[in-house]
Amino acid sequence: MGLIDLRSDTVTFPTEKMRKAMAEAELGDDVYGEDPTVNRLQSIAAERLGKEAALFVPSGTMGNLASVLAHCGRGDEVIMGDCAHTFLYEVGGISALGGLHPHTIPNQPDGSLLIEDIQNAVRVDNIHFPKSRLLILENTQNRCGGVTISREYMMAASKIAHDAGLAVHLDGARVFNAAVDLSLPVDKLVDMVDSVMFCLSKGLCAPVGSVICGTKDFIEKVKRIRKQLGGGMRQAGVLAAAGIVALEEMVDRLVDDHERAKSLSKGLQSIPGIQLDKGSPNTNMVYIVIDQALGINAIRCQESLRKQGVLVGITGPYHFRLVCHYWIRDEDIPVVINAFQNAILA
Repeated sequence: MGLIDLRSDTVTFPTEKMRKAMAEAELGDDVYGEDPTVNRLQSIAAERLGKEAALFVPSGTMGNLASVLAHCGRGDEVIMGDCAHTFLYEVGGISALGGLHPHTIPNQPDGSLLIEDIQNAVRVDNIHFPKSRLLILENTQNRCGGVTISREYMMAASKIAHDAGLAVHLDGARVFNAAVDLSLPVDKLVDMVDSVMFCLSKGLCAPVGSVICGTKDFIEKVKRIRKQLGGGMRQAGVLAAAGIVALEEMVDRLVDDHERAKSLSKGLQSIPGIQLDKGSPNTNMVYIVIDQALGINAIRCQESLRKQGVLVGITGPYHFRLVCHYWIRDEDIPVVINAFQNAILA
């Protein structure tokens, strides 16, 4: 029995067309700037996001870290949400490697940061305080349920930061999901920020890699930092080739993942003892809670599901995140719903 893997959209394997493109990719040494396939990916990405330049990096975590280090100096302060990926899931890299001070403010249920909280977080010029240098936004906001942040909010938050002299970086790991959800060209969700990182290896289905976009000067800084972090790859075109296919063919179909998340939510919600959480479904994510009165916790439920061929991610003692992606098909949805029913009502 094949596994239905809903743990994350990071589990996606490359498509056959991606594999073919990888096998046939024209290669060179990317550290020297001589890999034509990497250069093409970067050009496509920069144009698609409406920025001057772009840089291919091995991961989203490195992309965020390198971007933050390019914007800030040691001892500077970075404002972000308390549910931000950079704060929760990136091993404290900005502090450990950059000597930077994170200043977290509460994410609202809709994923946003209150404009007043951003304003109040910016430090006044005082010898006792670190300097506020950067605001990080995230779209879609993963921990808040995969929610989409509107263009209007992105404009307002960025203006507050810019007026205070801060740069704005967007963790846009799933920004294409947000753009599809809002029926907007992706450049309209990033034109207000100074830099953006997006992942190729999540919903876009490429096996490896992320891309940072910004001004030419900014990308030159990031390129040096990428090398310093060990991210200077050589014949990286074998990976970039899949990223090109991802941008050309995998964006518009993200709507299919969103529709399957809706179908999955509807089916799970019909099972006694399961409640949707975090406003699910949002884009391609479904968060659920199982009733403690059922006498089964998340670990036991996960094991029962695994035995039935369904893999899910645990996000709390009675809490799960399920993520739809390219390799989840329509016919998988009733199988998952039935597996949950078997697991919690057995």
